[in-house]
Amino acid sequence: MKLGYVLLYVPDVVAAIEFYERAFGLKRRFLYTDEPMPNSYGEMETGSTVLGFVIREMAAQHRATIAESAVGQPSPPMELAFLTDDVPAAYAHALAGGAIAVLPPEQKPWGQIVAYVLDLHGFLIELCTPIPTSA
Repeated sequence: MKLGYVLLYVPDVVAAIEFYERAFGLKRRFLYTDEPMPNSYGEMETGSTVLGFVIREMAAQHRATIAESAVGQPSPPMELAFLTDDVPAAYAHALAGGAIAVLPPEQKPWGQIVAYVLDLHGFLIELCTPIPTSA
């Protein structure tokens, strides 16, 4: 098995795509615009695993019940982690793009630098350097 997609259920797919473009510098890969549900699914270029956004109403088609995510509510029990060589710059860029500060960049004892923000729908986002590996 190989992880292919991470899908976030959101109230507005276009707003999510535009936010991730602005706050994290990601590139739009795909946006479904046809009927019967235009703008109900979109994807971002994120490397080997695709980050996708699905309109919340589609969860019912999969017989799934999902909790709503929103700023001001507890974050869903997951996080996205974006790797970068410059966490302070990525953190500043994310805040300038509308992300909400959670934890500024800090050095961890194992050598990694991490910071946390919330996206426009309340999902927790980690900005981090790769975990150093021993030689």
